[in-house]
Amino acid sequence: MSASHTFLKLARQLHLYIGVFIAPAVLFFAFTGGLQVFGLHEASRSSDYKPPAWLAIAGQLHKKQTDVMPVRKLRPAETAPSSSLANAPSPMKPDLPAASVRHPLPLKIFSAFVSFGLFVSTLLGLYMAYRYTRKHLLISALLILGTVVPVVLALI
Repeated sequence: MSASHTFLKLARQLHLYIGVFIAPAVLFFAFTGGLQVFGLHEASRSSDYKPPAWLAIAGQLHKKQTDVMPVRKLRPAETAPSSSLANAPSPMKPDLPAASVRHPLPLKIFSAFVSFGLFVSTLLGLYMAYRYTRKHLLISALLILGTVVPVVLALI
């Protein structure tokens, strides 16, 4: 057996085992990231939309690695006006030339497609891990560990 063949075999095994171990996290981040592209994890100040609690917590875990939700600060209009703030002029946004106006929807759609592709590719990788190896017990143990370890770490 040549050195390059031995290295390639080792590289494939490492790829398999590491991939199965991190697959649950990749699935979580692909799913929550895809939802975050469209801001579904947070309420907008200009909308009545209130995200489901599970989605808000999942978004917070994705972005800040904690389930502690930040306290939403009140806008100046929501607080009692003080005399110095009441007389201050409101800041105005400068008018932007039409050429500098960006349309984020196409990039958001692409990003959502990437999230979906990553999710599906990870599921296919898990299928192949079980289909093309005889070490089902090891694959299952790594998959369970990859699910349990981040949950335990989140609870610490």
